[in-house]
Amino acid sequence: MATLSVEEKLRERTKELTCLYEVSEIILLHKNNIHETLESICAVLKKTWRFEEDVIVELQTNDEHIFVGSLSAETIFQEANITVNSFEIGSVKMHYPALQYSLDSFLEEEQILLFKIAQDIGSFYEKHLNKVKEELLKSSAQRIDRLSILGEITAGIAHELNTPLGNILGFAEFIQDSTKESQSKLDSAKIIKSAVYSREVVKKLMFFSCEMPQNRLFVKIKPVVTQALSLLGLNFKKHKVDCKLIFDNQNLEAQVDEIQFTQVLFNILINSIYVAPENSVIEVKVYDDECNFFIEISDEGSGIAEAIKSKIFEPFFTTKPIGEGSGLGLSVVHGIIKSHQGDISTFDNQPRGTVFLIRLPLKVSV
Repeated sequence: MATLSVEEKLRERTKELTCLYEVSEIILLHKNNIHETLESICAVLKKTWRFEEDVIVELQTNDEHIFVGSLSAETIFQEANITVNSFEIGSVKMHYPALQYSLDSFLEEEQILLFKIAQDIGSFYEKHLNKVKEELLKSSAQRIDRLSILGEITAGIAHELNTPLGNILGFAEFIQDSTKESQSKLDSAKIIKSAVYSREVVKKLMFFSCEMPQNRLFVKIKPVVTQALSLLGLNFKKHKVDCKLIFDNQNLEAQVDEIQFTQVLFNILINSIYVAPENSVIEVKVYDDECNFFIEISDEGSGIAEAIKSKIFEPFFTTKPIGEGSGLGLSVVHGIIKSHQGDISTFDNQPRGTVFLIRLPLKVSV
């Protein structure tokens, strides 16, 4: 390492202390842009090294790769690793051009300083990650609270609506059967249709609020999926959409509530048919591992916009026109799958469309 005069040592020591102060201030004043924060730290480091005009700063993490200065083909460098929770996530390097400098050009104090800055960056990353986790947990807790309250409200609404809807449907059917007037028959038919639709909404509300009892038995999965696709045959034909079923394990069995499982398939497939263009294919793929089975339902529609991906499982959220959707279909799906100790996610189909991925355990734990 280089030997310095007392005056040079004092000057370098002043630069090091200034560097530590400025880096601490940058981290303290950090807002939300990590890239800008790291760039500012790199700029401070460049000013601190002995040969400021020639030093090149390189900072690399899992997400960032920043240079201050132009990196030549061959360099010599000092390096310090950046760690978070004992895991190495990157490094910070100080380069000199190899043709002009050697390792002796670096100061021992500079290496010590580099270790300290790398440690500060690691602490900064750790705080940032903890903050992100806290925000996610807080958001998740708030969402669970909202859904819990909403579940109680919807359960109450469903019970209150059941009786009057039954009366409306019963009297409308009585009028239709007893009247001979054509207009009255048409009007009563409209009432019956609306009452049946409303009753289906109530049923979805009850599913969402977990008011529907479950009867989870071991059943063969292929017949259930095949029957659901068969019942939707007219829907596929009407929209001129084909369906392709791929089953890896023909004898797959799992513990599910058959009615609710069919409801899950119906709700997702009806949405897929709704968005699918003519002459396209909806693919249903079923496969399993030792503990779970998976269903992938892929369409070739317009896909889900990034801005609404986080909202599609929320109750009453819909992109369909008024009167065409209650906004409960996917929230019911989400509720049923969660009650079966599974999960559901979406990702983009290639080259276009959406894939719904469902994971359900083969056996529900008590």
